[in-house]
Amino acid sequence: MPTPAKPIPAVRLSPRESACLHWAAAGKTSWETGRILDISESTVNFHLRNASRKLQVRGRRAAVAAAIRRGLLHPITA
Repeated sequence: MPTPAKPIPAVRLSPRESACLHWAAAGKTSWETGRILDISESTVNFHLRNASRKLQVRGRRAAVAAAIRRGLLHPITA
């Protein structure tokens, strides 16, 4: 008998974390995202690290994928 899937814990991303993930999903670097959001590159990295920690993943790509899977971020289409 298969074991039941564990429920995914609720995650709340801050508006800045969501914005940084959005631009990461669009392929922007931390420097470019910083220019867009008028914050420093290190602040962008700070928000991406926090989002990754909350989503329990390592790295911006994994954070983007996890956020999309959880419905926290809409996929970017060209």
